[in-house]
Amino acid sequence: MGGGPVTDPAPNGIYAAKPWLDRLSEAQRAPVEPPPSVVHAFRAAVAKAPRHTALAYFDGRLSYAETDALSDSVAGHLAARGLGPGDRVAIMLQNTPHFVLALLGAWKAGATVVPVNPMYKAGEVRHVLHDAEVAALVCSDRAWDAYLRETAAESPVRIVLTACELDLQSRGDARVLGFERLPQPADADDLLTVARAGAEPPEDREPAADGVALISYTSGTSGTPKGAMNLHGNITYNAERQRGGHGIAEGATYFALAPLFHITGMVCELAACFANAGTLALAYRFDAGVVLDAFLEHRPAYTVGPSTAFMALAAHPDVSRDHFSSFEVISSGGAPLPPALVEKFRAGFGPYIRNGYGLTECTAPCASVPPQHEAPVDPASGTLSVGLPGPDTVVRIVDENGADVPFGEPGEIAVTGPQVVPGYWRRAEATQDTFPQGELRTGDIGFMDADGWLYVVDRKKDMINASGFKVWPREVEDVLYGHPAVREAAVVGVPDSYRGESVKAYVSLRPGASADPDELGAYCKERLAAYKYPREVEILPELPKTTSGKILRRELRSHP
Repeated sequence: MGGGPVTDPAPNGIYAAKPWLDRLSEAQRAPVEPPPSVVHAFRAAVAKAPRHTALAYFDGRLSYAETDALSDSVAGHLAARGLGPGDRVAIMLQNTPHFVLALLGAWKAGATVVPVNPMYKAGEVRHVLHDAEVAALVCSDRAWDAYLRETAAESPVRIVLTACELDLQSRGDARVLGFERLPQPADADDLLTVARAGAEPPEDREPAADGVALISYTSGTSGTPKGAMNLHGNITYNAERQRGGHGIAEGATYFALAPLFHITGMVCELAACFANAGTLALAYRFDAGVVLDAFLEHRPAYTVGPSTAFMALAAHPDVSRDHFSSFEVISSGGAPLPPALVEKFRAGFGPYIRNGYGLTECTAPCASVPPQHEAPVDPASGTLSVGLPGPDTVVRIVDENGADVPFGEPGEIAVTGPQVVPGYWRRAEATQDTFPQGELRTGDIGFMDADGWLYVVDRKKDMINASGFKVWPREVEDVLYGHPAVREAAVVGVPDSYRGESVKAYVSLRPGASADPDELGAYCKERLAAYKYPREVEILPELPKTTSGKILRRELRSHP
């Protein structure tokens, strides 16, 4: 596989002293002993609370014992169809119980799971199926009939299970589940029928901590997607740190706001929930009204999602403080969190949104804001801190040669710790470039203050060079988010015959709000240096985003 655990690559550097440790509680600093895999954590929860609800899907409920038996049968079916240890199973589903049954079943069969975004088109799916040499595919019956049958025919896939998301509930909201049940495809097996067949799982296929649990393909915002190899131990380490660090009561409800096919949802929702013997509440895919209704029905204690999701929830006409009254912790990650949104959300609805930072390559979080703190805002740039690293993690800020830069100075964020993956699937050169000596070079620019608070400035590749001055889009976006009419903002560099590049902003407006481009440009001009404010502002109904909520600047650069 390559890679593997390493010691701090700069043991005598300024970051090796881990200044953030003083701000962590005793419980957050304490050593953890995570189980070898999520399967082990799940089975511990089954033994502890077999009748407790493991999965809630609209009005449907599955207990831990039921979920265990159903996923056992999926594992038995896959093994009987010839799936061997280490074979790859692609799961291309929304947030439904079917996803969880397929995931646990594949892991119980000794397989590696390849989560696939259900919004992928045929070419994107084809790349994943071939690159990972996928042996089994689990998808919706509608996607199979629409285009995956043809795509899979030209791939290594030899086992197909389809799922109907209308199953396992009786009143899925029509805004989300507005489709008809299809006849079962003759060339695929029905996942739920397989799960209810009572097959025994194969023996001697227990996942090991150093085994590859996931091949998680990067979003492709910076090139062709590569498969990060998340080990079982990477996942359970971060899940255990989440469980212990948040202090949420055992058995509590976790709401799956982030998609489970994304590493944030997989670790911070699913894995952390099972580590805490909790209930995972699912609602298919994000719809602000449906999510708000689900908050009232399930009364979750925890959720995590991108800032764009919280913007949409806050803008919904029916939203109230009561929708958020059950939450003990709300986290945000995957997209920049503007300080203005945090304060507006707290003022309107009560909860403080806790920022966090991580990547697929470090199995979701490597820094977060603990419940006992609020994130500071850098007075110079107005950037909200993404939090503190954990006790076993070393985050460094490095220059082009990999040497530490002083506290407060910007550089590339580099991460070492138990959550960092060993590398990319069958990409030796990319692994060597991104993980020198096992340290993850994130490609993100940030800085750390002397107290250990980490700040993310922007992506290295997104820097705008205007007349020789560096402009980080994030700083301009944070200013725009301070305008009361702005819902979403994204800033890119566009060719400029005089400056080389100039700043252009794309925004969408809050429902019922009005603002024109000149007003927004003037608002920025009052608050930013002359080379930073946008020379052009374009208002769009929606900004393009990945399904995990990250705004796609790449698409905006080519916007006509």
